[in-house]
Amino acid sequence: MEVIVQSPFAEIAVLLVLAAVVGFVGIILRQPLIVSFIAVGLIAGPSALDLVRSDAQISLLSQLGIAVLLFLVGIKLDVKLIRSLGAVSLLTGLGQVAFTSIFGYFIGLALGLGAITSLYVAVALTFSSTIIIVKLLSDKREIDSLHGQIALGFLIVQDLVVVLAMIVLSAIGIGAGEGGHGGGSVPMVLLSGVAMVGLVILFVRYVANPLTERLALAPELLVIFAIAMAAMFAAAGDLVGLGKEVGGLLAGVALASTPYRETIAARLAPLRDFLLLFFFIALGSALDLSLLGAHITGAIVFSLFVLIGNPLIVLVIMGALGYRKRTGFLAGLTVAQISEFSLIFVAMGVSLGHVQEDALGLVTMVGLVTIAASTYMITYSHQLYAMFERFLAVFERQDTSREPSDVGLHRGDAYRVIIFGLGRYGTAIGLRLRARGIRVLGVDFNPRAARRWRELGLDADFGDATDPEFVAELPLHQAQWIVSTVPIYPTGLSHEDTRATLIQLSRSAGFGGRVAVTSHHPKDTEELFGAGADLVLEPFQDAAERATDLLCGAPEAARTDIPLIESEGKEPV
Repeated sequence: MEVIVQSPFAEIAVLLVLAAVVGFVGIILRQPLIVSFIAVGLIAGPSALDLVRSDAQISLLSQLGIAVLLFLVGIKLDVKLIRSLGAVSLLTGLGQVAFTSIFGYFIGLALGLGAITSLYVAVALTFSSTIIIVKLLSDKREIDSLHGQIALGFLIVQDLVVVLAMIVLSAIGIGAGEGGHGGGSVPMVLLSGVAMVGLVILFVRYVANPLTERLALAPELLVIFAIAMAAMFAAAGDLVGLGKEVGGLLAGVALASTPYRETIAARLAPLRDFLLLFFFIALGSALDLSLLGAHITGAIVFSLFVLIGNPLIVLVIMGALGYRKRTGFLAGLTVAQISEFSLIFVAMGVSLGHVQEDALGLVTMVGLVTIAASTYMITYSHQLYAMFERFLAVFERQDTSREPSDVGLHRGDAYRVIIFGLGRYGTAIGLRLRARGIRVLGVDFNPRAARRWRELGLDADFGDATDPEFVAELPLHQAQWIVSTVPIYPTGLSHEDTRATLIQLSRSAGFGGRVAVTSHHPKDTEELFGAGADLVLEPFQDAAERATDLLCGAPEAARTDIPLIESEGKEPV
């Protein structure tokens, strides 16, 4: 099917409408935008609607999008952040990259791919999508959990590997390919690269902070300056043979140490997403799906390797380092996909003449399958763990000293109230109960939250409210109340509601007391009562009720049941 559009402007307009429609369908299917963007490229390409005619304009927007994407990667590579990487994140990240590359390379050879193509594909399989993982973990409120923090750590390691791979690829190459970015011999390219790095160091040392401080007086100008930096360095990198990707990356590094990097990154993120749409449109328009039939077997094999092999690699490494099987499993699921960098990396190899376009098509198919599937795997990670838990004991050492697990620590103690979720609301409840002489145990899956509770003189366990094994180990039989202040996930799906899961698990473990849960949405109240809750707390409504009592002149009545905690300054809290 061929659709003729009369002008480049009308063509871009049609493509944007198509992207909006496909993106909306993707939201319904709970898929990240990258899947929708790739689908738009394939639909607009020669194998479907054949919409793309303005190749030069779309290619220009695509290249600018890549420059902005790499700029935003570079702006996150602050030296302080790199220094803060823990040994666990470093070992897990490097181990996953090494094992995935090695196994992926031999799988490529077994499938009949050439040595260079197998190497490109294997390296591409090591990159996971930071954007997708952070978004999904944030949606699930697991970004601060132990497995979430470890995942973020080895994602940073992967980003550093991306940087190194692109620099090596641009400056030296991996074969006698034709094409390439700029001219010049390898020594000349390396010398140009050293000169650009030196320029960045001088800029960071003497110019970056005072310049951005002045530009920040006009935020719009700061954003324009950042885009100009990305484009200018990308053009310079392309000119000297390093490539636009490395140039854009160095531009980001040049601003990574400034106090305005988060502001710049936040303002450029929507522009990045918009421009990357054209990268995927350009990618899709260059792919002929009818020619990819020969790679169906390879795409299936590589997809299964990424979906199953990558999590297993992480699970083995984390188990060997002394983590529990649950933490290793949940962290491993986050790398069960390849990223937009995988496609950019292979596209870079195509432009250098190292690999053929069918290799890019193969990696694109793997990207579609793994990103789509891993989205559901991360979303339903706890249900998957429950399914496979009995097979995972082999991945857990007898000594799990690496993980601050407190399972069974308070097994023999007696607590009247057990609180899940040690944020501000849960902490306020715990402190006030203690002031009344009530013994309280707090539970949270964020190690720092549990540590803060202990610093306040309260007993706390590190653990997950959706882990049946952990819940069963808690001292439930003498407790009168279980209180959950853990918020519901934004999806609003009952099977993902931690509160309902906790009610079910605690009852199954023999808890005979009462359960109180919090709700920020009145419509949830009836469902929570139906799930077995004895009391539903509505913090905003309860606070409004107390405020109304105070405003209506009944402070004593309003304060009767509210214990006051004296701080060091003797002011009631």
